[in-house]
Amino acid sequence: MDTIWRMLRSNRAASEDRSILSLFDDPQRFDDFSVSTAGMLLDYSKTSMDTEARRLLVQLAEEAGVEAQREAMFAGEKINTSEDRAVLHTALRNQNGPVMLEGADVMPEVRATLARMASFANALRNGEIKAADGGPITDVISIGIGGSDLGPAMGVKALGAYHDGPTLRFVSNIDGADFTEASKRADPARTLVIVASKTFTTIETMTNAETAKKWLGAGADSQMVAISTALDKTAAFGIPADRVFGFEDWVGGRYSMWGPIGLPIMLAVGPKRFGEFLDGGYAMDQHFRTAPLAENMPVLLALTGIWHRNICDYPSRAVLPYDQRLSRLPAYLQQLDMESNGKGVMADGTPVSQATGAVVWGQAGTNGQHAFYQLLHQGTNVVPCEFMMAAEGFEPALKHHHDLLKANCLAQSEALMRGRVSKDTEPYRAFPGNRPSTTLAYKKLTPFALGQIIALYEHRVFVEGVIWGINSFDQWGVELGKEMATALVPLVQGADASDKDGSTQGLLKALNAG
Repeated sequence: MDTIWRMLRSNRAASEDRSILSLFDDPQRFDDFSVSTAGMLLDYSKTSMDTEARRLLVQLAEEAGVEAQREAMFAGEKINTSEDRAVLHTALRNQNGPVMLEGADVMPEVRATLARMASFANALRNGEIKAADGGPITDVISIGIGGSDLGPAMGVKALGAYHDGPTLRFVSNIDGADFTEASKRADPARTLVIVASKTFTTIETMTNAETAKKWLGAGADSQMVAISTALDKTAAFGIPADRVFGFEDWVGGRYSMWGPIGLPIMLAVGPKRFGEFLDGGYAMDQHFRTAPLAENMPVLLALTGIWHRNICDYPSRAVLPYDQRLSRLPAYLQQLDMESNGKGVMADGTPVSQATGAVVWGQAGTNGQHAFYQLLHQGTNVVPCEFMMAAEGFEPALKHHHDLLKANCLAQSEALMRGRVSKDTEPYRAFPGNRPSTTLAYKKLTPFALGQIIALYEHRVFVEGVIWGINSFDQWGVELGKEMATALVPLVQGADASDKDGSTQGLLKALNAG
């Protein structure tokens, strides 16, 4: 692989002064540097990657063992080596045949859990499940953090056009303001509380759960649901077994919205629409497994990321959905990508030899245009941009809005590439241009399309991790701060802090004095 890395860097050095725009002298550029599957199109033609660079990147993926690792993941092998676990979130959306883990098919249990979720969701949505006062459940507060919150919160907002169930609110932060704001417009007599924590020990989630239980009052026993595998702890908390939905340790938190963690989505849009979301993920899985690497959407998105991160030395990338209902997607992808690939150690325990995970950030267009696009266009750091755009919106009476939205999305990617030469007297009007972007286009933000998008990015993260030689499925980097926070609680409450560093002592003194 070292030889290919060198060849890629030589390719970049030889073409660094070539403009992206000049690559369109080839009339086939767009056709050759875009890929489609099941109604979704990825355009990566507005990057500096040429045909030779792409050939080398595909060869890099081949030599890194992407195809073999891909099949190992789908086959239930324990590719999460540091935790000795399989990685089978794809089984939660599998539509065909068995998925084997240590000689046993996991699909019967997956389907049984999905059926239980659907039965519960239908009963709540049609009024069979009633609140403690005999009335209908009108509100749902979902309590979780990280993967137990970001996925369902993003998904409920993304599928807002299909939301015909109870009002959904989400609580994640241990800051009391979060629960206060989520609950103040809800009636505790008509609210269901979902507590999502695999171990039922996560400090933020359980603190909020205790507060929610007190807020519910007499209705707590009948108006709480748990998403957890710790049946002893959920029972001790007072949640009956038939209101507990579990998932296995081969489903990582940031990959878990396809199963019980996605229950809030199912409550919002119904089991049928949730099934369409799973169908979209499965369709992308099938494409990822069967398409040649050079025609494979997740692989090509990953190779574009490798090109920008390692060959062009761009440390961040902006996710820019021109779709207001996807406004929470950048935050979701932030965790998916940065918790997965923000690693400095390879899977074998040795230091990485390349830069890994990019800084992922962004906001929905057109809002971002009035916030940070100044930096994207004229700043000193080049930030590759990942645009997303639906051909159709959900508001036919406001079609002119959607036309303006599409025009803005297309204009921004073109302006980043083209730039503008200024008049000599007005250098501040100059745009350097030659700034790369990709665009993901789809017909409409349906549940199926959302499933495609999430699975696309999951597999993109996986491919990049394989090329870097890291384990994308652990997250040891979150542990130290959590451990230290637990130890600091007594100090915040006034205990002796003399063994702490001077800064921590000073901050404790200032905060405790307030």
